[in-house]
Formats: sequence, structure tokens, C-alpha cells
Amino acid sequence: MFAYAVRRVLATIPVMAIVALFVFSLLYIAPGDPAAVIAGDQATPQDVERIRASLGLDRPFLVRFGEWVWNILNGNMGVSIFTNLPVTTMIQQRIEPTLSLMVLTLCLAVSIAVPMGVIAAWKQGSWIDRAVMGFAVLGFSVPVFVVGYVLAYIFALELDWLPVQGYTAFREGFFPWLENLILPAIALGGVYIALIARITRATMLEVLQQDYIRTARAKGAGQRSILFLHALKNAAVPIVTVIGIGVALLIGGAVVTESVFAIPGLGRLTVDAILRRDYPVIQGVVLLFSFVYVLVNLLIDLLYTLFDPRIRY
Repeated sequence: MFAYAVRRVLATIPVMAIVALFVFSLLYIAPGDPAAVIAGDQATPQDVERIRASLGLDRPFLVRFGEWVWNILNGNMGVSIFTNLPVTTMIQQRIEPTLSLMVLTLCLAVSIAVPMGVIAAWKQGSWIDRAVMGFAVLGFSVPVFVVGYVLAYIFALELDWLPVQGYTAFREGFFPWLENLILPAIALGGVYIALIARITRATMLEVLQQDYIRTARAKGAGQRSILFLHALKNAAVPIVTVIGIGVALLIGGAVVTESVFAIPGLGRLTVDAILRRDYPVIQGVVLLFSFVYVLVNLLIDLLYTLFDPRIRY
């Protein structure tokens, strides 16, 4: 188990190196001269050169990349071109709303999708199974922003049950925090619930055909015990895998969801930075999202040792 964990941790190093190279190259592969775009049409050549120097575009690529990586390792992601604030400070100011939204969405999705998939497999061919699969198809088909606008119109504007936008910090109370995030979490979690429910159903159908399930039934085990203790445990590896892969959906969907519900998180920060061509902020946020995705998948790989005895040593 220890050797497997070490191999997986070491394997993330070249992945993050490639990600860092790509993120840093965004400044160079962007169309046009980034310095001229940032400076605007009314800028003088001196203004453009000053911006080029601040971005490091007047130095060799590899030298600048090495300095950037060194600064990242020391916690320095650069300074925003427009706000003149450190990128790390801007991320710290915006990370709580995004983290809250993703955690709430993940909890809702797993707690809803896994039982849905289990019940659909148990009732294969019934109206329950068809309803779950129909919901899964609908969840994949409808974009996040459409779901968000519909929910905001119904529950915020028409019924006036929940706030339509904004964010309340968790330290100001659990229920105010939940009121502001429940609609965004439902909108963001629709496709995630559909994905997990379909994978859960497919893996449970396969497991329920195994000999040890028939043996458990023959011994008189209850249906609930068979489903959740015997079958679900052995179907957990694909389900846990898709939960980890689905983090990418949460990261991408958070950008759209935060824009729809005006949540001041990292997704909204990313959109604003892209519109203003604030490259240091774009690089910092994209690198952070990439690191989170790689870290989550590393944790998923390590969790395999709890479910698959073949890789414990």
C-alpha cells in the first residue's frame, strides 16, 4: 500500500509540471500582443513597453518560466495588472464561496445520486428505473445556466422563497449560508447527479448478477443488506472514480453558476480576469483549479486501496 501511494504521488509531479507549462504559456499563445491589448488603443509605445516589462515578455521564455515556477513554489503568484493586488490575496478573498458551493453540490449529488442508482438497478425495467434514467438524460441535456435561470425565476422571483443572487459567509449563520447556495448547488449538481446515478445503476446491475449475491439471498439476507452491504461495497470503485472525475464538471460549472447567481467566487473572478485580459490572475486561478483536480484524483487513487485488495501492497 505504501509503495503504491508513493508511486501515485510521484506520478503527479510530471502532470503538474506539464500543467504549469501550459498555464504559463497562456500569456504567449494568446492572440495578438498581450501588452498592447491590456494597454488599450490610447496607450503610447512607452506604456506598452512598460506592460511588457511587467509581464516579463521582454525576457527569454525559459528564464521567465523558471522564475515564475520559483515564485509559485514560494507562494507568489504575481500581481494583478488592474487591481495591483497580489493574486494570492485575490484568491483568498474569493475561495470561500467557490469552496462552499462545490462542497454543498458534492454532498447533495452523492446523497441523491447513489440511492437513485441503487434503486434503479434493484427495480430494473420498472417505472422507477425509467424515471431515474429519464432524469439522467435530462440532467445531461439541459445546460447549467438554463437550469439556474429557471430555478431563480421560479423560487426567487415568482415565489420569493430564496434570494436570487449573492453570498452569505458561513460564519454569519448556517441557514443564511444555505439559503444563498441551495439554488446554485441544485443547478450545478444536476449533471453531476445524472452522471453518478447512471454509473451507480450500471455497476450495481453487474454486481447483482454475481454468484455471491445469489448466495447471500439463499442464506436469507434481507434486500437492504444485499443492496447496501454486499452489492454497493463491491460496486464502489467505479462510483468513486466517477465522483473524482466529476470534480472537473464542478470546476467548470462553478464558473457559469457563479456568473448566473452573482456569487463572488473564483469562477466569477476568472470570468472578470478573462474579460480584462488580467493574465496573472488567469494563470493563478487556472493553476489552482488544475492542482485541485489533480489532488482529488490522487486521493481517489489512494482510496482504491480501501476497496481493491490487489493494490494494498
